[in-house]
Amino acid sequence: MTDRNLESRNTAATCQTMADVRHEIDRLDRILVALIAERQGFMDAAARIKGHRGLVRDEARIADVIAKVAVSAEQHGLSMSIADPVWRTMMDRCIAYEFKSFDALAFKAQATNED
Repeated sequence: MTDRNLESRNTAATCQTMADVRHEIDRLDRILVALIAERQGFMDAAARIKGHRGLVRDEARIADVIAKVAVSAEQHGLSMSIADPVWRTMMDRCIAYEFKSFDALAFKAQATNED
């Protein structure tokens, strides 16, 4: 079943009105929210899989993600002046979320072991 709210009516080149532009931006925002929520789920998985809190923030992985984003951004014509701060902020917030998830799992495991 097709979600009509996610159907594109225009491309950037075919938009004729601000209503057209806003429709497409709102459509893309809904898609981005769903994708970021999916990404957040993997932060829960990482928190569950990593065996030590010190593994949550991985500087080498951060550098690797930024390098991959730079390649993809270039391929898609996305300015790195947009991509770099967006991904760095998203990763920072995802890492903070993962710390909370890790701590919650550790607290739950500790409480279970005390029972």
